[in-house]
Amino acid sequence: MDKVNNEELLKFILDSISMIKKRFVDIKCSDDFLYSEHGMTQLDAISMRLQSIGEALKNIDKRDRNLLLEVANKTYWSNIIKTREIITHHYVGKESICFNGNLSFNINFKKEYS
Repeated sequence: MDKVNNEELLKFILDSISMIKKRFVDIKCSDDFLYSEHGMTQLDAISMRLQSIGEALKNIDKRDRNLLLEVANKTYWSNIIKTREIITHHYVGKESICFNGNLSFNINFKKEYS
């Protein structure tokens, strides 16, 4: 992922957020992930996208520390990147990953990347 530029990473992140929202449409509570094969597939797909978003943000932050800070504070981005760390390093052995509350990303870029 570090071979693509920031513009491509930002587009990937926005596309991933859109896909995550679509995959959450039928999910009403965390149990919906656990009680069917389809739910488990949705959980895996959403987790993979969240992991990839965190990795993309980590790469953007390494290249240009100030870019993300133009949009939100360090804590905001750190929490998203930490989610990537949890999924990557602690996914195996967990019965499920709980997504508390609504999954929402309020990313309003000050610059246009198209």
